[in-house]
Amino acid sequence: IMDRSYHAGELFMQGYNCSQSVAMAFADLMGMEEATAARISSGFGGGMGHTKNTCGAITGALMVLGMLGYSDQQANALLRQVREGHGALDCASLLRTAHEQGIAKKPHCDGMVFELVEALDAILSQKT
Repeated sequence: IMDRSYHAGELFMQGYNCSQSVAMAFADLMGMEEATAARISSGFGGGMGHTKNTCGAITGALMVLGMLGYSDQQANALLRQVREGHGALDCASLLRTAHEQGIAKKPHCDGMVFELVEALDAILSQKT
């Protein structure tokens, strides 16, 4: 498949939410159609139903790890990486920090989608 981070960015630009964009970029590896991945992850955008809880890009990545049989250890490592990089895991805090840094919502969310796809690629490449 083409570069997954590029594909996820394209999906996000087409209007899929952050969680969908991450999950759909790995649909082939999860053994499902992109439309199925889109449906499964649809309620997680904007921090779970747009409540600004856990970032949708993160929940999308966790779905991928779960579907591919990764353990809680890998999920925790991914969460730790995001928390260390951004200071939070929830959409509200991530957006507040981005705003304080002069970064608008769209570029921030684009960046989170890209970052989580890249982090997943790194985890998946270690399993070989």
